[in-house]
Amino acid sequence: MRTVAVGELTVSAQGLMSGVYGQADWDESIRTIRRALDLGVTLIDTANIYGDGHNEVLVGRAIAARRDEVQLASKFGIDRSAGNDRRTVRGERGYVLQSCQSSLVRLGVDVIDLYYLHRPPDDVAIEETVAAMAELVAQGKVRYLGLCEVDGDQLRRAHAVHPITAVQSEYSVWTRDVEATVPAMRALGVGLVPYSPLGRGFLTGTVTSAALGVTDVRAAYPRFTGAAEQANQRINDAIRTAADASGATPAQVALAWVHGSADRLGVPVVPIPGTKQVRWLEENVAALDISLNADERNSLHDIGTQVVGARY
Repeated sequence: MRTVAVGELTVSAQGLMSGVYGQADWDESIRTIRRALDLGVTLIDTANIYGDGHNEVLVGRAIAARRDEVQLASKFGIDRSAGNDRRTVRGERGYVLQSCQSSLVRLGVDVIDLYYLHRPPDDVAIEETVAAMAELVAQGKVRYLGLCEVDGDQLRRAHAVHPITAVQSEYSVWTRDVEATVPAMRALGVGLVPYSPLGRGFLTGTVTSAALGVTDVRAAYPRFTGAAEQANQRINDAIRTAADASGATPAQVALAWVHGSADRLGVPVVPIPGTKQVRWLEENVAALDISLNADERNSLHDIGTQVVGARY
């Protein structure tokens, strides 16, 4: 497994997001995390809202005997205590400090390597939130700071308070929104950690709206429904063509495209595909051995810009 320097933090070239869609098998999820470590994956990502805290407990148990092999990332900020339909993003100092302490307890660790604000806060200026996060660094409870789904102005304002190591945003063949933030990232030396690099499973060619359970939130996403889903099959067709040409799977090609975007963007890129099964983990890691030629990359870049439907 090759490594990538994201700011001052060196991590594996591909990470693993533990909190994912659908029902999880606890034992298989733990096996998946431990297999990731066996394969050299060191960046393990979770969040306090995944499974209402249960995922942090799961990750903590999975890495308990191998903590020194892991760069552990978690996130805070999304408050669903009043119901998911009334969720807010909180960033006031007291909430930040308490959220971190609760995550440390669930994870069973003394320090979180990379601590993200899950979304820009609704209740305070981002400077206040990052100042509180900086206190956590000073206290030795957090090593590096990250932000999720921020624009360039928010990133610059936050970075002026305390250095930001990484921005985590959705990024894939069919989702490019974060590219508007990349100039600020490049100027500040901030890395990109793409979540959902497989388009929430759609770009693997194995996920359809008809196959999603009624409790799967993806079933309501515009890109997965009706005419948009049918139109977006042409993106999958292009990925399948590239996969057939290289002897890879569609998932590996979609990941290879994200891995290969670092040169074009001019920032470090470390995708964190989410899975709770060993077989998909092993397939994802093998994508690091796939190289797309310029024509394939350009073709996927162009077809991806023709996506139909919003992200949410």
